[in-house]
Amino acid sequence: METQLHHERSQAHELLDSLPVEKFNVVRSLLEVLTEPEPLALSLSRAPVDDAAITPETAAEIAQARASLARGEGIPHDEILREFGLN
Repeated sequence: METQLHHERSQAHELLDSLPVEKFNVVRSLLEVLTEPEPLALSLSRAPVDDAAITPETAAEIAQARASLARGEGIPHDEILREFGLN
């Protein structure tokens, strides 16, 4: 078993050594995904920060939505599940 693992690692190293430079970043990214216990966390950590300014119109819509929820006008979770056939 150990000999087989050593052989497979040697083959992987040989492939990496023969890889064209322009493809190395792709392989590195693939290896990161394969070794990452939480792929979603890796993706989120690489996502760009949404630093777009909130316009006055958007701020008003957010305030309106929050007020609607405060009045109890939200849609119950079970209803959404039924609507999408998930219940």
